[in-house]
Amino acid sequence: MSGAVGQGGTGAPVGREGASAPVGRNGATGADSGAVSGVPVPGGPVLVASDLDRTLIYSAAALALTMPDARAPRLLCVEVHESRPLSYLTETAARLLTDLADAAVFVPATTRTRKQYQRISLPGPQPAYAICANGGHLLVDGVTDRDWHASVQARLAEECAPLDEVREHLLTTADPVWVRKHRTAEDLFAYLVVERELLPEEWVKELAAWAGPRGWTVSLQGRKIYAVPKPLTKSAALREVARRTGARLTLAAGDSLLDADLLRAADRGWRPGHGELADDGWRAPNVTALPERGVLAGERIVREFLGAARRGSAPGLVP
Repeated sequence: MSGAVGQGGTGAPVGREGASAPVGRNGATGADSGAVSGVPVPGGPVLVASDLDRTLIYSAAALALTMPDARAPRLLCVEVHESRPLSYLTETAARLLTDLADAAVFVPATTRTRKQYQRISLPGPQPAYAICANGGHLLVDGVTDRDWHASVQARLAEECAPLDEVREHLLTTADPVWVRKHRTAEDLFAYLVVERELLPEEWVKELAAWAGPRGWTVSLQGRKIYAVPKPLTKSAALREVARRTGARLTLAAGDSLLDADLLRAADRGWRPGHGELADDGWRAPNVTALPERGVLAGERIVREFLGAARRGSAPGLVP
């Protein structure tokens, strides 16, 4: 069943909108370099922004290990929840991700809340920047940038129906027969956990039609239905990180409708052969559709990131 029922944001690739602070290993910023906002800094870093769930890391149900058991890749657990292993990547992907930290500024970009993100222990150094709550929170060295969050809240208040209105609509229209949980995330957006096999396809389309005029979009991902304000985007936060680091090249990956704006905003992007975007055949000129599915797609994505980052860091590259 197709889940692409809304529309993400748009914009020019952020690698062409860079800006102003010098950056150390993995993105640590220093004093203002004086570079002009909106122009990539010559010699600036490569910026890599990636969705996490079902793009880089995978639950046991999403691994898609279709090969014979003896040929299955070795896995590394990167998330434990309530004393149980929850998310994995391949050991090869873990090694590549560690190498990526030396070649680029790596920025996790997730719809997860800050608490959910902080359960994840990725290989390599802690990212200097992380995008959480679909762009609602920008973490700098693990701490929320309060000015960024306040600017997001102000825009949502101006352009979108309030969260309470959306929550009430979900509560009154979603059938308890197929809804397992009603949740809100960071007081920014709402989502349902559902029994996918019982979920009526028409209900999701009707929700999207109701939400659109109110400034909200809808995304169906696995067993979750997200209702998210349209201005709440990963790409907006990515542009801010690109501005701060002076990035001259941006790379991105994602699998869902909520990643479409992130992919469009990057200079180059990749999507796996599974997920909302793949199911709809979604494409963009700067995005490569990979054939791999499941955890092997995550490994391929990190390999593509590392190769592109190293080429992007080569002497003589013209930003």
